[in-house]
Amino acid sequence: MTSPNLSLNLATVRRQYGFADAVEECLRQGISAISPWRDQVQAVGLAEAARIVHSNGLRVTGLCRGGMFTAGDAAERQAAIDDNRRALDEAAELGADCLVYVVGGLPTGSRDLAAARSIVAEGLAAILPHARANGVPMALEPLHPMYAADRSCLTTLSSALDLCAELGAGAGVAIDAYHVWWDPDLEAQIARAGREGRILAHHICDWLVPTTDLLLDRGMMGDGVIDLPKIRRWIEAAGFSGPQEVEIFSANTWWQRPGPEVIATCIDRFHSVC
Repeated sequence: MTSPNLSLNLATVRRQYGFADAVEECLRQGISAISPWRDQVQAVGLAEAARIVHSNGLRVTGLCRGGMFTAGDAAERQAAIDDNRRALDEAAELGADCLVYVVGGLPTGSRDLAAARSIVAEGLAAILPHARANGVPMALEPLHPMYAADRSCLTTLSSALDLCAELGAGAGVAIDAYHVWWDPDLEAQIARAGREGRILAHHICDWLVPTTDLLLDRGMMGDGVIDLPKIRRWIEAAGFSGPQEVEIFSANTWWQRPGPEVIATCIDRFHSVC
């Protein structure tokens, strides 16, 4: 069964496959859209990864990830900006729809979230001209508030859209159901994102109850409590019809199962649940 509106984030099978083998299994099972991580690309080499993508006619729905701007001192922040420019170059070489940003949490030793958000805004503004020159949109991904301290001080779709408005053209959002499903303002903010032309990516998995790990226990679609079809309806009503990108970090379940089984299950749940 081909799945033209399904993309596989390669983190979902990062324990089972390297880049080339993951692509081969995706194609074998009818998936022609992927979203790799930079370390997976670097392991095979950017030129080889780009060759694999283009020779197989793959769509790259996003490259993960840019961001992590909130270093402790000016030199480290400049290093992060330089690395983000390299990430944009990599995304352009792969023909990615966007570069996904996890912006960073509190600098070491800080309790000042407002200051962290200012650092993020400055970092994004610094690389925006490079993103525009490369033709790679920046997809800001708000993360669940549980990650505010260490991964992302950007925790709501509303705040991400406010930042996009400040930045202007070339900035948008990646809407990950795992991170935003709880938000009572989600429907309105998705509609706003559509009006403002900011939706660049839609990520899916499920929230398990109970969860055993806040990072590495994401659920397969249908195994948790997120109303994925409703969120998708809102996203489509907002004008986005691009692929739903399955992104599952699952140290004790899905990363332990054979790769073909994981991908087959993603396809089955995409058609039966999403």
